[in-house]
Amino acid sequence: MTRNPYLSVQALTKYVKRKFDADPHLRNVYVKGELSNVTNHTSGHIYFTLKDEHSRIRSAMFRSSASTLKFRPENGMNVLITGDVSVFEASGQYQLYVQTMEPDGIGALYLAFEQLKERLEKEGLFNEKWKSPLPKFPHRIGVVTAQTGAAIQDICTTIGRRYPLAETILFPAVVQGSGAAPSIVSAIEQANRHGSIDVLIVGRGGGSIEDLWAFNEEEVARAIFSSRIPIISAVGHETDTTIADFVADRRAPTPTAAAELAVPAQDELVERLLERKRSLYRSLSQKIATEQKRLERLQSSYPLQFPERLYRPFTEKLVTVEERLLRSGQDITNREKLALERLTNMLSTYSPMKQIIENKREVLGFSDRLTRTIQHDYRVHANRFSSTVRMLNALNPLTVMERGYSIVYQEGTIINKIESLQTGMDIELQLQDGSAIATINSISREDREEV
Repeated sequence: MTRNPYLSVQALTKYVKRKFDADPHLRNVYVKGELSNVTNHTSGHIYFTLKDEHSRIRSAMFRSSASTLKFRPENGMNVLITGDVSVFEASGQYQLYVQTMEPDGIGALYLAFEQLKERLEKEGLFNEKWKSPLPKFPHRIGVVTAQTGAAIQDICTTIGRRYPLAETILFPAVVQGSGAAPSIVSAIEQANRHGSIDVLIVGRGGGSIEDLWAFNEEEVARAIFSSRIPIISAVGHETDTTIADFVADRRAPTPTAAAELAVPAQDELVERLLERKRSLYRSLSQKIATEQKRLERLQSSYPLQFPERLYRPFTEKLVTVEERLLRSGQDITNREKLALERLTNMLSTYSPMKQIIENKREVLGFSDRLTRTIQHDYRVHANRFSSTVRMLNALNPLTVMERGYSIVYQEGTIINKIESLQTGMDIELQLQDGSAIATINSISREDREEV
């Protein structure tokens, strides 16, 4: 009896797989359907089920093919797929190995654009609160674009015509093709490291959606959002719109329009200069008027109109002291003179020699005392005179000012009490070598106890 040749499950599965792989009708098939159970694996592979109203098939798109997608596959999306049908040996199930995928009824690039726009908008990258104002009068304008394109020529020509004071600095970048997005990001970061760029224009001339696609890449959008320099997006022509336009601080329809946004118009500049001129004239007029009033107040102030009244009391006191000193000296002289006459008379009445000698000694003693008395009185009065002079100098208002003090006036009246001041009041300070106008900002009163 012949024994039946039993096959293993693996052998049978391999046989079926070879049959699938050998069938040319299962190679490069075109299939359309709806995506479900979509899984974007961390490895970069995408696993999903492709279905229609009656059937479904497990599908896989490996990383090498998935990396070429411009959009993100999502559940419920209708797609057009090309790929191979084969058997997955581990489960024994046949499945579709996808090579390409496109949205059914809408372009892949447009779908990718809408998906990224929706996601970044939810994150808040388009919010007006993050957009920086453009400087009115920039000194240096950076441009991120191709070095040889028409865009840089249009930008430089427009800036040179409208605002030749500004310096234009090019940060060259590739703006089309597979390496364009990293190149644009690098140029934006380089402009931010430059340190003196006031505003940055990022863009290129017109083209197809494929030509402009670098400005729809997420990394370019995030580089624009992270820029410390205000950015004007200038991509394509009037009707072209990119993700960069939504993220940038300002959007210009063309590179030429971006240059016009970056700098002021000549009419605006002239008007600004005229306004500055008028403002300067008003400021100078007000300053002259203020100084004229201050001069008039100084000329009519009490110290300048009647300077002799400040030191007249001290002069009178000095004259009084001098007169008293002279009278005191004269009185002393008269007293000593009378004493000398009395001694002389006494000497004339005594003839003996002894008495004459004694009288002579007495006369000499009186003479010495007279001399010492005069000298003493002279020193006393001289010291008193010097002290009076020092006191006069100390009380002299000009001397007081030399030590850092000043006289406070308010509309020509001397202010010597804190009660006379109010917050916001304009006062005049008279110093040693001039005067100044000040405004009272705060008042502090000191309570002093009487001793």
